[in-house]
Amino acid sequence: MPTEGPCYTVVFEDNTETPSTQELRSALEKGSDEDKLEALRKIIVATINGNPQPTLLMAIIQYIMPSKNKQLKKLLHFYWEVCPKYDENGKLKQEMILVVNAIRNDLQHPNEYIRGATLRFLQKISRDAELLEPLIPTLRANLEHRHSYVRRAAVFALHTVHREHASLVPDAAELMQTFLAAESDASCKRNALVFLANVALPRAVEWLRGVWDGIVSMDEGLQMAVVEVARMDCARETTHRPKYIRVMFELLGATSHAVKYEAATTLTTLTQNAAAVKAAASCLVTLAIKESDNNVKLIVLDRLDALRERHRRILDSLIMDILQVLSSADMEVRRKAMSIVLNMTSGRNAEDVVLFLKKQLLRTQEQDFDKASEYRQLLIQSIHVLAIRFPEVAASVVHALMDFLSDSNNPSALDVVAFVREVVEKFPALRPAITEKLTNTLMNMRSGKVFRGVLWILGEYVEELDAIEMVLGEIRRIIGEIPILAAELRDEEGSSQIDEPHDEGNVSGTGTGRPRVLADGTYATETAYSVTSTRTESSKTTKPPLRALILGGDFFTGAVLAAALTKLVLRHDKLTSDKSKANSVRAEAMLTMTSIIRVGQSKFVTVPIDEDSNERILGCIQSLSELHDRREVNEIFLEDSRAAYAQMLGAQEKRAAEKKAAETVKENVIQVDDLLTFRQFSKKSVDEAVDYVEDLGKATGAGEVLEDFISNLSRISQLTGFSDPVYAEAYVKMHGFDILLDVLLVNQTPNTLQNLCLDFATLGDLKLVERPTVYTIAPHGFQSIKATIKVSSTETGVIFGSILWDGPNLTECCVILNDIHIDIMDYIKPAYCSETQFRSMWTEFEWENRVNVSTKMTDTREYLKHVMKSTNMSCLTPEGAMSGDCDFLSANLYARSLFGEDALANLSIENTETGAIVGHVRIRSKTQGIALSLGDRITMSQRDAKPPL
Repeated sequence: MPTEGPCYTVVFEDNTETPSTQELRSALEKGSDEDKLEALRKIIVATINGNPQPTLLMAIIQYIMPSKNKQLKKLLHFYWEVCPKYDENGKLKQEMILVVNAIRNDLQHPNEYIRGATLRFLQKISRDAELLEPLIPTLRANLEHRHSYVRRAAVFALHTVHREHASLVPDAAELMQTFLAAESDASCKRNALVFLANVALPRAVEWLRGVWDGIVSMDEGLQMAVVEVARMDCARETTHRPKYIRVMFELLGATSHAVKYEAATTLTTLTQNAAAVKAAASCLVTLAIKESDNNVKLIVLDRLDALRERHRRILDSLIMDILQVLSSADMEVRRKAMSIVLNMTSGRNAEDVVLFLKKQLLRTQEQDFDKASEYRQLLIQSIHVLAIRFPEVAASVVHALMDFLSDSNNPSALDVVAFVREVVEKFPALRPAITEKLTNTLMNMRSGKVFRGVLWILGEYVEELDAIEMVLGEIRRIIGEIPILAAELRDEEGSSQIDEPHDEGNVSGTGTGRPRVLADGTYATETAYSVTSTRTESSKTTKPPLRALILGGDFFTGAVLAAALTKLVLRHDKLTSDKSKANSVRAEAMLTMTSIIRVGQSKFVTVPIDEDSNERILGCIQSLSELHDRREVNEIFLEDSRAAYAQMLGAQEKRAAEKKAAETVKENVIQVDDLLTFRQFSKKSVDEAVDYVEDLGKATGAGEVLEDFISNLSRISQLTGFSDPVYAEAYVKMHGFDILLDVLLVNQTPNTLQNLCLDFATLGDLKLVERPTVYTIAPHGFQSIKATIKVSSTETGVIFGSILWDGPNLTECCVILNDIHIDIMDYIKPAYCSETQFRSMWTEFEWENRVNVSTKMTDTREYLKHVMKSTNMSCLTPEGAMSGDCDFLSANLYARSLFGEDALANLSIENTETGAIVGHVRIRSKTQGIALSLGDRITMSQRDAKPPL
């Protein structure tokens, strides 16, 4: 008898319509085949869920087993698999003798389907040696059946039996070798070869030696078995390695994609010869291009990436072939292929790669296909990386990319701005041509974010007098007539005039001159003109782009424009000797800034100007008005801004270099009693073979490191009081997507507690897996109960319940358990994303939780570290952006849960005059649960935080 029963899936059971045992017996005895099927199905579900029906076993044997209905026979196999086969003493039930006899009859049935289904069923009960032993002769006889379906199933049934109980088939190796020699069916040969390789590998290799030349023409399944045998044989000392390498070379041209992949993977484990590695990589690239399943493409690309890391220079010639994978429609496949290409690009092939990417970029503009905007953004980002890494290609791509500044897809245009900004900083020789191109494209831009980036570039890097005047003239065009407020008032009054019949496009008349009070207090006569209503409508819709943004309430862009104008005017004043022209340029710039502030305070804008933008523009006006008086302010505008950007780029490069160094350098810690390995005495390394046993161990958690005793104690929750009749405590362990509860019950009474049941319930996205079981605990005895709870999302969950048992005179006694609160921090891990991705998710996510800062800490940096530690979030804001002494701190935080949920946070805090920290933390996520849970976590951590001594 096995020491531990097999584990089955819990199936939902509708308790509202559960029939009684007598009703089930009646359906089995007198019902039709459909009634019997339904009754047997309900019995199986109840048995799986922990409610067996032992009294119905004889009824099933008597009324169901003789039936010839094939559906009933198949369902009966499920029942024999799950039903209790042993009595309380661990001995096989007497009724099982009848079951064994029926199975033997099915193994000798003339219908090959029933034989095959029964043979497959034997694999499910392979642990029950007492059931299998009488069936072995009949099982062996099926190896000679006329139908290949039966022979194939018989081979695997014997394989399973031999794996569990080798003594039942002592001559398995000789039996399979004889079977292989006489068998003609390819699928039967495949099963027999797998069986023989696991039982006696030398015999399997001996059979292979006789069929070397015919392996290429074999069936797909048999070829896969041959590859597996080769991998197993080469894991030990063998003289057949050269032959295996030749066979793997030949299988690279097989028709089956699965065989190609396995052959290529095995070939790289057998040899590190450059020709073999290149052939295997070429085969993987072909598979990635031709395979239709996107999941398979990703697996193949992962394998190709691992191959690239071990053999960097050998695969360089395949880079153009890998670029063909970009023809896939799936964005994940494209991103993975692009990542491999970027890592493989060198100075020898950089121009070819960039040329290909430029053609793909033009294709996204000319053709409209699914996810074209995302693909375009990926291409722009990749070209950006290559242009910075290889300066010789920057000049050839920067002008082509600037054509996308007017792209309707805002993220692509922003990527272009980021690329151009980095190029003009790192390559001074390209600045004149780039700034000229940017100046000419200003009129075609529509996005405020793009305008802000381009205006900053022009303000920083336009250094020639003619270029400055050209930029100022273009800015005059994109903002339109100034003052903006006076022009808008005139347009409004012109449109309010009563239209009279006239020819389209002609002026309807001139208004009488009327006095107007100007800003300086003088009077002037204004003449109003009225045109046709259609002309008025068109004039409204054809406003210059920057003017339209300002009237729409985008005053942040207006503030950036003011800063750019200030830099241009300051630089113009230094370069020109014509003071009257310099004064004229300065006055016009100040008039433009004043016009933005005045229109922002009028009724013509959708949103009034904000205080920050207003203050920033006023600061620019003041700087220009004191142009020659405060030189230190001029240095801030002309030098400090560019120096800060250069410092930020340096910090990014340093962080990227540190990350690359951390990935390449692996620290090997050797303990005192570890064995020493001398590389000089070992063979030259080849690619590591795929160890499926190790992979299976990792997947099932067998290789995990056990927690120490102190860590276990910290996870114990007391569920009842010490004076309760039953004392209970639970050890809570997070295991992947499960919560494992190990509950210890102590009977503190001198009486035996009968029918004791531990009943749990959950609140949140938690789900119980097992049904509660009834126990009997002796006086002052102990009972350990394990329960599993499934977790489906990162949300604070609560587990509550009670203990029930039968007291004196069958009265029901009860103890209510303390609640167990599940800590979501076990499911949240620090993660990283780009600034663009963070902003995109911040805009997209709709759930926000705002937590006000209330702490006794006085250092803003320490508070940031405290929040990161308590929430398991990583800081995305670069260290350079937070450096220096400042009373204000703003940082972006990011984390991801095991369920793929993203959590964003923005911390904005400042020190008051008293030294206290005030501010707030804004948390955003796609679901409400994670936002609320993280907010509660921060609130609790603030309460528990201790001030520094």
